[in-house]
Amino acid sequence: MFEELTKQVAAGKDLDEGQVCSALTGLMYEHDDPEDKAAFLTALAAKGETAEEIAVFARELRERATVVPVSDALRKGEILDVCGTGGDKLNTFNISTTSAILCAAAGVTVAKHGNRAITSKSGSADVLKALGIPTELSPEEAAANLESKGFAFLFAPGYHPAFKHIVPARKLCAERGQRTIFNFLGPLLNPARPTAQIVGVPNPSLCEPLAKVLQSLGLRRGMVVCGEIAGTGQRMDELSTLGESTIAEFYQEKGFSVTTLSPADFPLQSVTLADLAGGDAEANAAITRAILKGEDTGPRAEAVLLNAGAALFVAGKAGSISAGWELAQSVIADGRGAAKLAELAA
Repeated sequence: MFEELTKQVAAGKDLDEGQVCSALTGLMYEHDDPEDKAAFLTALAAKGETAEEIAVFARELRERATVVPVSDALRKGEILDVCGTGGDKLNTFNISTTSAILCAAAGVTVAKHGNRAITSKSGSADVLKALGIPTELSPEEAAANLESKGFAFLFAPGYHPAFKHIVPARKLCAERGQRTIFNFLGPLLNPARPTAQIVGVPNPSLCEPLAKVLQSLGLRRGMVVCGEIAGTGQRMDELSTLGESTIAEFYQEKGFSVTTLSPADFPLQSVTLADLAGGDAEANAAITRAILKGEDTGPRAEAVLLNAGAALFVAGKAGSISAGWELAQSVIADGRGAAKLAELAA
């Protein structure tokens, strides 16, 4: 089967829904050769995955995920996820994770879905563990934390048993420096089924198609972003304080749009990429603590304020990204950021 599908995508032909389902079944089958799976994933990436292909993969994998039993009461409001696909290879500190905690401190219910580091020194699971925040909650524990603390981390491998026999092929691709469709799928598979989400991607061409996939999955509010490092040609899977950012967004009440955000619209200090550099989990945890406690008010804090501001806007907690920035800033200033960090680590 893989030989036929690999030839098709290598010839530049897209897969229909039935073929995507067949491919996924093969990827999950333990007795198929990981090399064959890796060859298919490589050919699919070379062709370029369509929004329709990504959407079918996402829907099928979501159906196979272990679902978090979130209460109907919580679902009446917004449940937010803030994450990036990774893959920008810039080794910045954990901007999305710090932003997610800050959003929880602002009163948003945050279901953060993530993993250990793959393309960086510290993934979301790594830095949260270093902060003392539980990272391997059962579905019931995660639901309870969402109710009582407004935040839960969902460690991806614990919620996606279907990935067990896909991992060897993904590892082969990673060892060869080859990205796969699974680099995009992670943020789309949150088992708490968030109603609002902001996703960072490392290429602006992905913003519109992935936003349309999120919309097709039934989210009420969503934003997919990619920031540039001005003058370098590099991109980051966050909103950037170093250049313009591409944003694809949708809201039930406003429809769908693709826009550009300029850092000139915000009160930013002079910043270089080195100012946003991260380290291992312990180093990044120290950065997160300093920002949430208001001890770091420099370029790293501003990167978090920008991304948290956008996330608060997406969650409906602020009327604009600028208003979200101001809200995030006040949450740090009045001690709510530090208090939430302490609560989550208790």
